[in-house]
Amino acid sequence: MTGERRPAAFPVAPADDGKDAPKRDSARAAPRERTGSAAEPPPRAPRAAPLDQLASAVPATVDVFEEPAAAPQDPPPASPPRRRGRLGTVFLAAFGLFVSLALGLWVEGLVRDLFARADWLGWLGAGLAAVAALALALMLAREAMALARLASVERLRTRAAAALAADDAAAARALAHDLAGFVAGKPETARGRRTLAELEGEVIDGADLVRLAETELLAPLDRRARKLVLDAAKRVSVVTAVSPRALVDVAYVLFESGRLIRRLAELYGGRPGTLGFFRLARGVLAHLAVTGSIAAGDSLVHQLVGHGLAARLSARLGEGVVNGMMTARIGIAAMEVARPLPFAAVRRPGMGDFLNALTAFAGRKQRGAADG
Repeated sequence: MTGERRPAAFPVAPADDGKDAPKRDSARAAPRERTGSAAEPPPRAPRAAPLDQLASAVPATVDVFEEPAAAPQDPPPASPPRRRGRLGTVFLAAFGLFVSLALGLWVEGLVRDLFARADWLGWLGAGLAAVAALALALMLAREAMALARLASVERLRTRAAAALAADDAAAARALAHDLAGFVAGKPETARGRRTLAELEGEVIDGADLVRLAETELLAPLDRRARKLVLDAAKRVSVVTAVSPRALVDVAYVLFESGRLIRRLAELYGGRPGTLGFFRLARGVLAHLAVTGSIAAGDSLVHQLVGHGLAARLSARLGEGVVNGMMTARIGIAAMEVARPLPFAAVRRPGMGDFLNALTAFAGRKQRGAADG
């Protein structure tokens, strides 16, 4: 076939120092031009490179993923806390003074009119106004004392938490002395106060002294508090089980919860008045909201009712047990708010402590109703 390349042999010269390289390149290029082939040239012989070029060709061992250490920066300046608006306080103070002046002028005008009618009516009206003013002053003084007692409870709890965290022996001794004086009017704490006075000098660690004071002084009060909570939960479970309306259930739960909060505060030495009760109730609601025990307790109670109680109790008694557990949950929160010390050595009461008693109580009520 025409145009077919004929095989040919090419001499391979030995490697030299590179002086005849142009001749070999031209000799190799000539056959390619004649045959039109694209044959690749032979591999280049290795040569030694200078040391300076070799050093510049080697890349530096730098880790591209390694970030340079950040320079230390000063923390941002602390922003001052946002101040609450004083307009509401100013408004309430001004409005209260205005109402007081209006009442004073009304009483003065009434007494003048009574004197104009008859002297004895004027003196009677003045005497009644004086008695009312004295009673109001005594009520305000009692409310102030109640608020002071609640504030002392909060201070004791704060000092106890600080003494437990720092293990301060001096602060713990002062706390134990103040706590013994605070609960001195409770007959249940007589034995604990005597034991604490005997062992106070032998305890070295501050945290151990706080736990000893809690065990000796507050453990008897805790037992009474648990009984108060359980009794309130039983009453709520019975009343809400037989009540015909849901509104009655809600009203009685609120009434029993308020009375339970007041009784627990009086048990631990708070003895709140009217304003103190509202402050204490607000603290209980805040505690329930912060700990999230409402939602957790509801899911726990509904789960237990759905798996265990529904098979043994009627629907009404099951609802009564749920309402009773809600009251018990409020009672536990009230114990933590009204207690002078946080739960450290004494175990905090839980929902399981009251659930078994409530189910047994509801079971006895159901069996008694069935037998009757």
